[in-house]
Amino acid sequence: MAKKTIADIDPSGKTVLMRVDFNVPLDDNQNVTDDRRINMALPSIKSVIERGGRVILMSHLGRPKGDGGDAKYSLKPAAAKLAELLGQEVAFATDTIGDDAGAKRAALADGGVLVLENLRFNAGEKSGDADFAAALADGADIYCNDAFGTCHRTDASMVAVPQAMGDKPKVSGFLVAKEIEYLSDAIAKPERPFVAILGGAKVSDKITVIENLLGICDKVLIGGAMAYTFSLAQGGQVGGSLVEEDKVDLAKQLIERGGDKLMLPVDTHCGDAFSGDCNKVVVEAGKIPDGYEGLDIGPKTAAIYAETVKAAKTIVWNGPMGVFEMPPFDAGTKAVAQAIADGDGTSIIGGGDSAAAVQQLGFADQVSHVSTGGGASLAMLEGQEFAAVNLLDEK
Repeated sequence: MAKKTIADIDPSGKTVLMRVDFNVPLDDNQNVTDDRRINMALPSIKSVIERGGRVILMSHLGRPKGDGGDAKYSLKPAAAKLAELLGQEVAFATDTIGDDAGAKRAALADGGVLVLENLRFNAGEKSGDADFAAALADGADIYCNDAFGTCHRTDASMVAVPQAMGDKPKVSGFLVAKEIEYLSDAIAKPERPFVAILGGAKVSDKITVIENLLGICDKVLIGGAMAYTFSLAQGGQVGGSLVEEDKVDLAKQLIERGGDKLMLPVDTHCGDAFSGDCNKVVVEAGKIPDGYEGLDIGPKTAAIYAETVKAAKTIVWNGPMGVFEMPPFDAGTKAVAQAIADGDGTSIIGGGDSAAAVQQLGFADQVSHVSTGGGASLAMLEGQEFAAVNLLDEK
């Protein structure tokens, strides 16, 4: 799936229309509270402006109604933060395809940067509207996709815009290129043993992922609250644990299909309340007493999983092992993260809670790759095709 990147084209004197992911958190005063996503886009942006190109950046932020009236979702604070990080002026258009955007685009000089207002202020973004896409693409010489977090979507900026570009260059940014390299290539040609670690709350969120990975992995380790649905499927007692009773039959099928490949917890760290200072007990899996709920994998499971992970040559991890935000129920997630750090395999951490966990626990710089897109990384692990990626030019 080798795609041309922004490094493969000459942007000098040209306008690059770049889809980025500036969906950043804002406080009540409209200040950016976490600029990681903006920082991650800098290499692609700099690659254009340092070679004499002009960059027009488009992104969504939050989930506005699409009527343009929701100021708290404006990208203006993100544009200000980008200017600060780049150390140069960044123009901001108060619309996406209206008069202000048109004027600002026309005034953009070589080496300049323009951020358009939130794409989702226009209903055409989510619907994939061709006219909206054509207006966005108008006047651009090169399209660049550097927004992996939305690569699994068919929004106008992801699919209809590159289609509207016709035979003009359509390339990936460095961030998307790295995601494709790790998530796609590592799974297509994994060095073995290939181990997947899947956690989080719901089996239903990860059914297709589990099914796909059982076909290609050597081991699939299950943790998090979804382990209790598997436990119920085996006739175990789960106390007050979070379970999906309507997914028990499905869990039974996965257990049968997985055989020795599917590894389930052997013990559970429980509490009598959802609190770090509750009464705690460690019990065998399937023996959670009434009045208690499972909040983490137990120490025996943590040791078994750590041993399996350390021996792996390729590791994919999506979803924490327990309530990692609340010690001592972070112990299972910490043990797995430590094992990944101690091993010498290629480690790919899915977005969302897994990414937050490795950041919070201090292991982010000891893994090979932390994905920027939770939903997108899950979709890729499911084996989905991405129209937004397929439309980009082949190397």
